[in-house]
Amino acid sequence: MSTHTSTPRNLFKQALKQHQQQIGLWLALADAYSTELLANAGFDWLVIDGEHAPNDLRGTLSALQVLAAYSVQPVVRLPHGDANLIKQVLELGAQTLLIPMVESAQQAAELVRAMRYPPQGIRGVGSFIARSSRWGTYARYLHEANEEVCLLVQVETQSALQQLEAIVQTDGVDGVFIGPADLSASMGYLGQSDHPEVVTAIEKAIRTIVAGGKAAGILCADEALARRYIAAGASFVAVGVDTSLLMRAARQLAEKYKVDTAAS
Repeated sequence: MSTHTSTPRNLFKQALKQHQQQIGLWLALADAYSTELLANAGFDWLVIDGEHAPNDLRGTLSALQVLAAYSVQPVVRLPHGDANLIKQVLELGAQTLLIPMVESAQQAAELVRAMRYPPQGIRGVGSFIARSSRWGTYARYLHEANEEVCLLVQVETQSALQQLEAIVQTDGVDGVFIGPADLSASMGYLGQSDHPEVVTAIEKAIRTIVAGGKAAGILCADEALARRYIAAGASFVAVGVDTSLLMRAARQLAEKYKVDTAAS
């Protein structure tokens, strides 16, 4: 039996370091079949959303298994930054995690440690029974995993923006993702992520992140606004959500035929 000694390189992390533009899509349907369909669509990265979509550990595992056959890079968003949950998802084989509601540099540093083996971190050692090392097939996984994990932290409140520079400077944070929906709510503009004051705050945050030497990211389904954020320096941008794409197309199709029927 052949043994692979090297842990797979995290191509998404490499792309961020090289300042390559990465265009992504959100996966909220929580279905392996639709995940595979979207793996063929041409995006650079796909977010398996475990915060607002019903992607549990088993569903996340299925999505990762499906995406392994494609060049698109998977990013797993957890519901919260719990160290035990981080450990479990890393053992599923995820290399890039997106953690919501990060409020301080201290919290970011704790997440960095949760993703790494000692002495750099506190991640428990059990990869021999996990998909992360392909059950021991990656013989040097324990020694190489720390370099291949990628941490993206979400900054999505006014208080977090006040701590942004310190968060950006946290060693081990690879990218900072602005959460426009929660940020707009925090600013008093619930449901208005395109409000001028919110947009201005986001653009300022993106510039701060880039100036600090880290990659900036955001989810924005409005094309004009997404391009504006890209122009401001955002390098990993999700431009849509699978549930929204399906709902919009389905409604348009239904309305088209209802109008035709009413006119006849």
